[in-house]
Amino acid sequence: MSVDTLTRMDLSEAVFREVGLSRNDSAELVESVLGYMADALVAGEQVKISSFGTFSTREKNARIGRNPKTGEEVPIAPRRVLTFRPSHLMKDRVDSGNKG
Repeated sequence: MSVDTLTRMDLSEAVFREVGLSRNDSAELVESVLGYMADALVAGEQVKISSFGTFSTREKNARIGRNPKTGEEVPIAPRRVLTFRPSHLMKDRVDSGNKG
């Protein structure tokens, strides 16, 4: 079973084809944009891309989990997690792809 995945290389190739920058400049542009996004998320900022969605982080409290195999209780440390909330336009676009 094969799963299609869009990679950084695919994004830089798309920039190369659509914008006309060199392949190196396209790759640098993609890396720069992803770097800015990652830096903002690490700093606790939201990354909102209009018509796409919002990336943000949130704090999760410590809790007791359970190992599903043994049933043993295991403490889970507090942590920050990344979340993504798609825009309504993105939800509609993905949903319309399911009706084909």
